[in-house]
Amino acid sequence: MSGMPFTFEGKAAMMERALGSAGISILCQDARLSIFYAENLPPHFAALFAPGSSDAVLFGDAHGRYLTALKHKVLETGIPNNAEVEIDVDGERRTYELKIQRTGERGAYGLLSVIAEVTESRHREKVLKSLLRELSHRSKNLLAIIQGIATQTARNTLSLDSFLLKFRGRLQSLSNSQDLITDSSWRGAYLFELAEKQFAPYWPETAGSMPIYGINAHLTPNAAVHLGLALHELIVNSASFGAIAGGAASITLNCREAMINDRKAIEVAWAEVLHDQAEVHEFSDNSFGRTVLERVVPSSVNGKAELNLVPGRIEYRLTIPETEFEIFKRV
Repeated sequence: MSGMPFTFEGKAAMMERALGSAGISILCQDARLSIFYAENLPPHFAALFAPGSSDAVLFGDAHGRYLTALKHKVLETGIPNNAEVEIDVDGERRTYELKIQRTGERGAYGLLSVIAEVTESRHREKVLKSLLRELSHRSKNLLAIIQGIATQTARNTLSLDSFLLKFRGRLQSLSNSQDLITDSSWRGAYLFELAEKQFAPYWPETAGSMPIYGINAHLTPNAAVHLGLALHELIVNSASFGAIAGGAASITLNCREAMINDRKAIEVAWAEVLHDQAEVHEFSDNSFGRTVLERVVPSSVNGKAELNLVPGRIEYRLTIPETEFEIFKRV
């Protein structure tokens, strides 16, 4: 470094001792932005470096033009600046942060650049931002569902006590589904676990195991939330007016492969035999439960549904397209 109009020995040595072990690289450039000193360069940079190299040699032409303009501004103003560049190294995209400051005295200015790889930290930041965006999106969806539940429940109840009872039950159903989705890191929920979660508060202890059969499909978060609402309406009706209320838990839930519009699908089928063929139920033409089963849920999963109410029997079939589930194993 002798013969240069300014020196970096003291500052470069100090920074090397303090930061070299952390993977920090140092570049020193003269007023023409010619690199005359480098320390601790990663192998891919070291292979390109030679005294007199430019930023374009190390970082490529596009980044070189960007860094040249930035560094000229630092030389002119004396105000330190930072830059980030992304380059391909052995087929991998890596990110480097440069902290640039002017050094030397008037008439003999130069630049000191401290370079650190920040690939991992930037990747974590991108993942975190993506998760936050996803959380915001899902939160808005949940709020929209809750708003819909509140509005429709209010329209179909005649007293505050009745509204609170039904609204709390539906919120709990939504919460139960959401717990499974959250536990899976937002990947969704298995059908059997979802059904058991929805049935558990209402299933009689004396009735034995819950009657869930067929394919234990893994549902997307969207399908899990909406199918959970459908199952809640069915089981609450049974506990209030149907088979469970009549003391006979004659219910089955079966999942089998099906087709919808020439595409693979699953059909989730509920069959309930009523103790009394004249038994009443909540699924009147304008009830919220019926709206959920026949319109809200099939529309939300891009599927189709059929609710059959015949003397002594309640049948519900929901067909879910392959975009809303995966089959990992067959029981």
